[in-house]
Amino acid sequence: MKTHILIVDDEVDALDLMEELFVKHGYKTSTARNGVEALEMIREQEPDIMISDMVMPEMDGIKLLDIVRKKYQDIAVIMITAHGTIETAVEAMKKGAKDYILKPLRLDEILAKVDTISQLKSLIKENQYLREKLSLKYNFSNIIGKNRKMLELFDLVKDIAKTNSTVLIRGDSGTGKELIANAIHFNSDRIKKPFVKVNCAVLAENLLESELFGHMKGSFTGAIKDKPGRFELAHGGTIFLDEIGDVSQNMQLKLLRVLQEGEFERVGGTETIKVDVRIIAATNRDLEGMMKRGEFRQDLYYRLNVIPLLVPPLADRRDDIPLLVTHFLTKFNKQFDKNIEIIEDAAMNILQNYHWPGNIRELENLLERAVVLNKTGRLTVKDFPAYLSQDETKAVIEIDPNRTLTEVVDIYEKQIILKALRENHFNKLRTAEKLGIHRSTFMSKLKKYGIN
Repeated sequence: MKTHILIVDDEVDALDLMEELFVKHGYKTSTARNGVEALEMIREQEPDIMISDMVMPEMDGIKLLDIVRKKYQDIAVIMITAHGTIETAVEAMKKGAKDYILKPLRLDEILAKVDTISQLKSLIKENQYLREKLSLKYNFSNIIGKNRKMLELFDLVKDIAKTNSTVLIRGDSGTGKELIANAIHFNSDRIKKPFVKVNCAVLAENLLESELFGHMKGSFTGAIKDKPGRFELAHGGTIFLDEIGDVSQNMQLKLLRVLQEGEFERVGGTETIKVDVRIIAATNRDLEGMMKRGEFRQDLYYRLNVIPLLVPPLADRRDDIPLLVTHFLTKFNKQFDKNIEIIEDAAMNILQNYHWPGNIRELENLLERAVVLNKTGRLTVKDFPAYLSQDETKAVIEIDPNRTLTEVVDIYEKQIILKALRENHFNKLRTAEKLGIHRSTFMSKLKKYGIN
């Protein structure tokens, strides 16, 4: 939905000039010649932003501002004033105006101020919508799963949600790290403030810097106007930095400053901007290994790792699979107007015995496919890909009569290790733990079998 701007000015030329500017840039506009007309339009339409001149007949801008702030608090107000009346502009800011514009009007300045307020209001609306939709989803009494590790994790999330401490969420892709970040924010005291998400892996370094910190007009090719960054938009709320392990060392240094000082400059700007933002970061990368290789700053790691959370892979919480299946069936039945209530035991068995390298995301995708294509109202083994049915726990070895028992055992052991490494995304420490052997013993076996 377009941002709606009400322009209030007794000068027709100024009205026409601003209306043309905002329509050209995709805004919905209304105009009024004085404060009385403005109030009538507000009662009928309730715009998102009001831009009002200070000096007008019948009702001046300050009186109009007073009424709007008392009756229509969601409307952001920008006041227009002459250079000689800065004191009046300051008074307007004290009374609740978001900003002011000086005459003679500069179109680029007006547009930049409106763009900033519009983005903030859009973010607030989005978060209000999300809070309504997610209030039940992130209620801890409705957690999907009874696995001990997950219940312990959510108990910990309950304890830290009300704090402002920085959180680092670790876990494989598809385990639900973003859901944990959502749960922290939506159960915190910052719930009424913005929750801003940034995927650090999808943007090049220069684009990521502009996305996080904003930029000034002309700071690079394509920067046609001032733009606030995600940290500015998240002021008072929470920012979620997903895939933090993928950012460059130069960007790591800039993020470190925000964590330490709570301040930054826009790209191409000189003004220091201070923000109050809670930071939640997430990664599936081995940050400790990256630090040893000089790929991740140690000081940033310790700033981020104030409260570490580990989301277990689905293979470690197989007892939750039936509950997750039921949840996804309900979701996709509603989404695709289906009525599938039964999944045969054999089908559930293959889901529970599969090793799930793609975790919950993979389970969700497979169930969506099964529901969409099913024509019987009953899910069977045939509704799922054949590879799920293959019993990968059985390593088939052709017994060579020329081999000794020790050689056969070595071949079998090597196959088990390779399979375990694949299932644990080649994380050696986790693989050793899963196999129940000491890390040093595991490393010796890798060397013995030439597994690099």
